[in-house]
Amino acid sequence: MAVRFGINPLTWTNDDMPELGAETPLETCLAEARLAGFEGVELGNKFPRDPAVLGPILDRHGLALVSGWYGSRLLERDVDAEMAAAEGHVALLAALGCRVMVHAEVTATVHGSRDIALSRRPVLDGAGWERLAARLSEMGRRLAARGLALAYHHHMGTVIQTEAEVDRLMALTGPEVGLLLDTGHLTFAGGDPAAVARRHAGRVVHLHCKDVRAAVLAEARARDLSFLEAVLAGVFTVPGDGCVDYRAVLAPVAAAGYAGWLVVEAEQDPAKAHPLTYARMGHATLRALAGAFWR
Repeated sequence: MAVRFGINPLTWTNDDMPELGAETPLETCLAEARLAGFEGVELGNKFPRDPAVLGPILDRHGLALVSGWYGSRLLERDVDAEMAAAEGHVALLAALGCRVMVHAEVTATVHGSRDIALSRRPVLDGAGWERLAARLSEMGRRLAARGLALAYHHHMGTVIQTEAEVDRLMALTGPEVGLLLDTGHLTFAGGDPAAVARRHAGRVVHLHCKDVRAAVLAEARARDLSFLEAVLAGVFTVPGDGCVDYRAVLAPVAAAGYAGWLVVEAEQDPAKAHPLTYARMGHATLRALAGAFWR
């Protein structure tokens, strides 16, 4: 099949709330990811960051490294400083054969603060847009020289969250800034991931397949919850257990020639959502859907 199936370890252990799944060792995450049928994993907070250490661990489980999150502060520092800060991460991804770097601008983000409502997230002014777009473009060019595509991750609580903001970022940048389309974050933000897929299919370099429980989302919006409180309430789940229309999302991306990873990423409380059960559900759902679009 022209696409590969990966999973983010957030299913087992949470980066923003390390207490969720704190007792689960990395070996369990990796063994169960493979048992569920996945070919690769993204980085999490329990992964060693030395490629000479991590590579053999992944090999032992028959898994590839898909990518890993990098939070930039390009609104506060220039590209030289940002690339210096990212060097260890970039070197790890490149050494282990990744093709994309998951990238989000996190200056003033509220997504990691349990007591700050999403309505208080930062919003860019005109000068901020121009500065961020120019610096992302330059960083994208530098990453391309290292064999990595910049996969921009729109994310709740950050400066690029909504459908309109994704559109504006795509308009202000060129192909050196790829799009990580996250179905769950865009749905949470009130957007239509299928419409974004149709408009920007040629820019999509990575896919996070996160589903949304509509009833929990409605409550989270009504109560103006923080991102983390919404996660704890169960707003996210895996494909096959929510309201996202994955056929409508995948069709235009496949038609544009996408040949990367389909990554299940659904942060939940593992004490409430049994990780292996949900990992298997996400894999089975995506594999069945992908068969209609990729051979």
